Amino acid sequence: MPIAYVALGSNLDNPAQQLQAACDAMATEAGIHIIAGSSVVRSAAVGPGPQPDYLNAVVAIDTSLPAETLLDRLQAMEQARGRERSVRWGPRTLDLDLLLYGDRQICSSRLQVPHPAMAQRHFVLYPLAELCPSDLVLPSGETLAALLSRCPADGLEDSGITLEYHLQH
Repeated sequence: MPIAYVALGSNLDNPAQQLQAACDAMATEAGIHIIAGSSVVRSAAVGPGPQPDYLNAVVAIDTSLPAETLLDRLQAMEQARGRERSVRWGPRTLDLDLLLYGDRQICSSRLQVPHPAMAQRHFVLYPLAELCPSDLVLPSGETLAALLSRCPADGLEDSGITLEYHLQH
């Protein structure tokens, strides 16, 4: 089973509760086993107009699901939490992004892995770095350390929130 990494984010309707609900849903989903989770960080929203700050985290999962099936399950979890896709980079109840899927590069009409914006998102890279060694080589051939060196943690804060990840080994 490949190890995949999923970014979690929320800035609406009690973001901490939204992230916990996503962890709870993943823990009960067939074919998904959470093996590690990062701390929760707070960051300013990136997107149109004024928005509340985001809470973000990353989970590492073992999965028996094909990548596009995993994407379908993640999107169903978003929808169950009231996710609306009306404004690009707009506020959201829950955002679940498939960052990495084993050592695979995937480029389909529905899915790109590694996540195409991952390298520019400090709120993704720093939680990911808690779960992976900095010398991790991504499918692109770059190391996580190289991405981190180009993406400062400016404005990223420890939220002080702890999630229950329901770890399975």
